[in-house]
Amino acid sequence: MCAKQVTKKPGEQVGTTGHSWDGIEELNNPLPRWWVWVFYATIVWGIGYTVAYPAWPLISGATPGVLGASTRADVAAEIERFDAANADIKAQLVAAPLASIPSDQALMAFAEPAGGAVFKTYCAQCHGSGAAGVEGKGYPSLLDDDWLWGGTIEDIHLTITHGIRNTTDADARYSEMPKFGADGLLDDAQIGAVVEHVLAISGQEHDAALATEGATLFADNCAACHGDAGTGDRTQGAPNLTDAIWLYGGSREKVKESVAYARFGVMPAWAGRLTEDEIRAVAAYVHSRGGGE
Repeated sequence: MCAKQVTKKPGEQVGTTGHSWDGIEELNNPLPRWWVWVFYATIVWGIGYTVAYPAWPLISGATPGVLGASTRADVAAEIERFDAANADIKAQLVAAPLASIPSDQALMAFAEPAGGAVFKTYCAQCHGSGAAGVEGKGYPSLLDDDWLWGGTIEDIHLTITHGIRNTTDADARYSEMPKFGADGLLDDAQIGAVVEHVLAISGQEHDAALATEGATLFADNCAACHGDAGTGDRTQGAPNLTDAIWLYGGSREKVKESVAYARFGVMPAWAGRLTEDEIRAVAAYVHSRGGGE
């Protein structure tokens, strides 16, 4: 049996819509009936959907829809379900002595992913997604053992809870370096000598004669915070100047800028923004990155 051959009517038998462009006329070929009914059905479906579900934007929200569906409510219910499922382990995390958390496998099994999620949400913007910090920008790496305020889990927890040099928490860790140049405490020549001394104790190329002069100035003006040998003081957040780790850069120009104008990094307090179990989880996470003590 041969298939029926579909033939089209010549253009002169179809008729036109009356539209013409550059001598080209539009033939009046109607759409297939099935396509027209499908098109009408989609219109009816669209109207029904906007009536049944949230759809039309309003000044303070959107039309709720007669079915009362809410994706926000669905998400909130899912979060509540997970919170309920984790309530027991969270209570254990809050109740446990901080020092015991790293050695508790059950708590760490929860704290690692939970703290990682908190870190990537609130901390990665400054410290980087991998916690390596941003060298020369004042955002410290959390992967090494060079800690400004201490690297035990208790120290890390305290730093996260209250922050550093902020104006919102009375218990924030606080210290302030003098602006030796901007405030006229040292002249340019003296600052240059101090810089050469810092370069010397950090094992960099330096002017030996100026470094000797700078050692006296360092002892009189800097040793109170950084120590006589320049190894720093964690209780004051004073960095070690004898290693190769520099929060704001260790070149001659950067060290001179630090001495002349000082540095004043600020970290927000997370108490009140994060729950205690979240703070403990992220403290355990940071402590486990390799630099915890």
